[in-house]
Amino acid sequence: MINRTQQPQLVDIDGIDFVAPKKRDLSPSVPLYHMKEVPNETARFDLYFDAGNCRGDKGIPGFTNGLLMAGTPTKTSIDIEHEINALGGFLESGVSVENAAISMYCLREYLPQILNTVVDAITHATFDEKEIAELTADRKQKWRIDLEKVSTLAQQAFRAKLFASNERYAVTIVEEDFHNVSREELMAFHAKNYLKGLTKVVIVGDFEDDAIDEMAEILKPLISSEIGEFDHNVQHEAGTQIIEKKGALQTAIRAGQMLFNKNHPDYLDFMFLNTILGDYFGSRLMTNIREDKGYTYGIGSMIAELDGTGYFLMATEVGKEARDETIKEINFELKRLQDELVPEHEMQLVRNYMLGQLLKSADGAYAMTDLFLSAEIHGKTLEFYNDAIHAINEIKPERVRDLARKYLNWDEMAVVAVG
Repeated sequence: MINRTQQPQLVDIDGIDFVAPKKRDLSPSVPLYHMKEVPNETARFDLYFDAGNCRGDKGIPGFTNGLLMAGTPTKTSIDIEHEINALGGFLESGVSVENAAISMYCLREYLPQILNTVVDAITHATFDEKEIAELTADRKQKWRIDLEKVSTLAQQAFRAKLFASNERYAVTIVEEDFHNVSREELMAFHAKNYLKGLTKVVIVGDFEDDAIDEMAEILKPLISSEIGEFDHNVQHEAGTQIIEKKGALQTAIRAGQMLFNKNHPDYLDFMFLNTILGDYFGSRLMTNIREDKGYTYGIGSMIAELDGTGYFLMATEVGKEARDETIKEINFELKRLQDELVPEHEMQLVRNYMLGQLLKSADGAYAMTDLFLSAEIHGKTLEFYNDAIHAINEIKPERVRDLARKYLNWDEMAVVAVG
């Protein structure tokens, strides 16, 4: 029995015993990953398609994704929704720059049946004109509302500067795109990027091999015949762009640059630098601009990753009168990291925070699957995270300063302020 009058012993974290999903090949280039170690009756499947925004024009990838469950020759969208809801399924779908994904959460016993319903809906999607009109009208209304937000305008302008060398990555919907959606374009994109566009499958749940075999058969008609290439050398446009929005009370600020992903030798140490700068509540940006100056409710920094590259981003919204001072203070914090060594007590605080977050993110089969997928897309295994633990424990203040000098130069960044 645990003696609750005694404090548990503190133990240094030097590694995590990960459990990786088992892999099988649906084709030479399309894997299926199965995480069996789920201690309850829940389950999930994820279907990944080569159908991201960079694969199409005028919002077609997003419209196509939104209409996948909108009806077949024998079922209406309501029929499909009722089939899924009756079995307790919860569906999520979305489109990113480079791919599209459909995820389903449900009880384990119903997952094969729901998977069959979803695959049937994707395979036989009819793109009914009434459904197209309803979807585009709904999204146009949301788009108009979003365009009143300085955060949306800043995101659009920043994306254009960030992905300056590749307009496919920087594409932004305009109003005429909602009026010019044709059924023929949707069906052509669907045929190319969904009917033969499945690039990866993930199943989480306590299934035996024969059940996985059956689900693999259901998915075979969608398997991609070839995996498309992505741009590994996107270049951003440095410089500051100020956009005035009449009547706005807030100013949205976005600053950053193209950088790298997990395959770069500086990635792990830069993550440590990024955490100090803006990736936790006690970060320098939060301490300065929120706590000391009171300019914002929140400010942060992050690394986002793509197939062959990645980018660094700082983001906040401040009162319009604080725009210039906020930019000045962000630049001040970058310079401070370049000029001064981070004190050891702050280094240790960030070590403890990052190690705690890593342990939390590895808690359970679903979380560990997500960690695996984040590494797998870049050709890594779960040992990448034990490498991360080692890097967190070993990094020195001098290394942090050198990385700041190398990567955190304001004049080399794309900067947008809208307000």
